[in-house]
Amino acid sequence: MTPPTHLDGARVLAWAWSDLPFGHVTDEHAGAAPIAIHGLAVCRYGDEACAYRFCCDARWETVQDEVYASVEEAREQLPAQYRAVAATCHTP
Repeated sequence: MTPPTHLDGARVLAWAWSDLPFGHVTDEHAGAAPIAIHGLAVCRYGDEACAYRFCCDARWETVQDEVYASVEEAREQLPAQYRAVAATCHTP
C-alpha cells in the first residue's frame, strides 16, 4: 500500500510496506494489544537536515518515530524489533 505524500506533516522520501507486520509496538496503556507495524517511512520536515523514520500501522498512522542525522542513516538503522519481515525500500 502506497503511503500519503506526507506523514505527520513531514514529506515521505522513502517507504516500505508489508502485509505481514515488520514488528509490533507495545501500547503504553496496560492491557492494550500490541500494534502491528506494516509501514516504514523515512521523512523530512521542510528544509531540516535530519530525517525521521516513522513506523506506521495498517492505515499509515504513525505509531512511533525516531530522528536520524541523515536519510541514509534512517534507512540503514532499522531497529531489530522491525525486522520480522525484510523491508524493500521504495521512493515516491
